[in-house]
Amino acid sequence: MQNSADRRLDLTFASALRFWLYLGFVSFGGPAGQIAIMHRELVERRAWISERRFLHALNYCMVLPGPEAQQLATYIGWLLHGTWGGIVAGGLFVLPSLFILVALSWVYVTYGAVPAVAAVLYGVKPAVVAIVLAAAWRIGSRALRHPALWAIAAAALLALALFSAPFPVVILAAGLIGMIGGRLAPRVFDAPLHAPAKGTPKSALIDDDTPPPPHARFTSGRLARVVAVFVIAWAAAYGALAAVFGTHHDLTDMARFFTQAAFLTFGGAYAVLPYVVQAAVDHYGWITMPQMMDGLALGETTPGPLIMIVAFVGYVGAVTKHVFGDALFAAGAAGALVATFFTFLPSFLFILAGGPLVERTRDEPRFTAPLTAITAAVVGVIVNLALFFAWHVLWPHGTGDGPFPGGFDFVSAAIAAAATLLLVWKRLGVIPVVLGSGAAGLALWAAGLQGAV
Repeated sequence: MQNSADRRLDLTFASALRFWLYLGFVSFGGPAGQIAIMHRELVERRAWISERRFLHALNYCMVLPGPEAQQLATYIGWLLHGTWGGIVAGGLFVLPSLFILVALSWVYVTYGAVPAVAAVLYGVKPAVVAIVLAAAWRIGSRALRHPALWAIAAAALLALALFSAPFPVVILAAGLIGMIGGRLAPRVFDAPLHAPAKGTPKSALIDDDTPPPPHARFTSGRLARVVAVFVIAWAAAYGALAAVFGTHHDLTDMARFFTQAAFLTFGGAYAVLPYVVQAAVDHYGWITMPQMMDGLALGETTPGPLIMIVAFVGYVGAVTKHVFGDALFAAGAAGALVATFFTFLPSFLFILAGGPLVERTRDEPRFTAPLTAITAAVVGVIVNLALFFAWHVLWPHGTGDGPFPGGFDFVSAAIAAAATLLLVWKRLGVIPVVLGSGAAGLALWAAGLQGAV
């Protein structure tokens, strides 16, 4: 009988490539849905990896900054077929979403001001508020299992809402609290992020007792080589942009900013969105707040990680700034590509450089304590984001000097309330809610309720 190491050799690179391409087109549902798809396909159906090895990889991907589902695909692809397996798995997780979002961004920029399209977007914006609130509820119901974690969430919300604390400071402070709390109160901070499911296959290509393949064994030389390749790849891409456009051009600004954001995306896309909003809207002027909300709705309804909203930001920002003059589509596509490349490049570094270390630390749960506290803080961060979006939707004429002028938009409030109930109580999927809310906005416009729209 073949052992698991021999059986792994039977899984050809071409077969794996076909699966990763398929996954890139069906990975709807945000991180939870994407991880569920991978679990069903890789653990239950194909038995490429055992339950414990899958959860071990997932728990450590969640500790890392960046999109955990994309990193999990990269990790499993790397474990199966080495460096190129990881690059293919992680790249194909992103590329379909990039092409789709470039096409949708072009439609949005070209036709977004058409009355019927504007009416649809009017209905979608309150649905975005509901989506963010539902995310806070979903994460909070799982993460806030102790009063200390509730306190961390509340402190994060107050720090952002009342004191305008920088997002990186909030996340780093939460991680520090988790490191200390993991030592002082391990029962609070060291609980596993995901528990094993029942009824999964007992034998897999990468089983519980399968030793790491040669490429997954840690050596300091290999670590140095991976880091060097990453630095060279980043420097070459950034250097090319700087050589062509200069260091103070919007495309080079995007390269720097999205690289920085990639190292701060602890807790998922919803956690880093306030940071992206602050920079893209307020500092660089690439995008407006209403456009940001429209982009979030597009990101929620396309496959791939939600942080792919950066492609929309890059597209709209490059068009807004006319980085290629009147060649608007070329400018937008370039902006989307730059934002995506510099956002996801560090994720490959984290997996390809850190994967061997992760394989050495199986069954060592102490590394989950900082993430437990960060996840609690993320709940407060997401609630703050929901309040910020709600303010822009329900008081559309609000400004910093006059936050509540022009009356309250009761129609948007009704759509947001209905969408929240459908998402939280009925557990309806995001895509039907977004489509239904857009249809409601279109119906209001068709009925001649121009004041509402």
